[in-house]
Amino acid sequence: MRALRTSARILLGVLMSGAGILHLTLARTDFRAQVPDWFPLDEDLTVLGSGVVEIALGLALLLARRRRRTAGLALAAFYLAILPGNVGQYLEDVSAFGLDTDAARLARLPFQALLVLWALWAGEVLDPDPDAVDAAREGARVRRARVATAIVVVLVLLV
Repeated sequence: MRALRTSARILLGVLMSGAGILHLTLARTDFRAQVPDWFPLDEDLTVLGSGVVEIALGLALLLARRRRRTAGLALAAFYLAILPGNVGQYLEDVSAFGLDTDAARLARLPFQALLVLWALWAGEVLDPDPDAVDAAREGARVRRARVATAIVVVLVLLV
């Protein structure tokens, strides 16, 4: 199960980073088409910003071992934040990325829930690895011991 979760995390991290790079380069026009008319920020700024966020979240999922849960939660929140754009693409009949029919745009929407679940599972928010939980607890215990030691040292020096 650990190997499957690791593979899922790596795949999602690579896909997110790749999507972010596409936001900034080759597919920028398609991504701009997905920004709803009612969104208050400039389309290009929105696409650039979301691209940077996608790269950061993808890399965090891949590299931030000690913050994997935070990365998973942040990525799930990001997927929820961009859902209105996907709904807007359907409601406003916007074609992009081969989604050129209402049926295709509508069929895409449920996959957002799967992405949220994938981010939470890959980030070990859902069904966390017991070894990782134990390691996090041990790390917290060590940090508390270091702080207590530092406080004692400071008090001894003050006396």
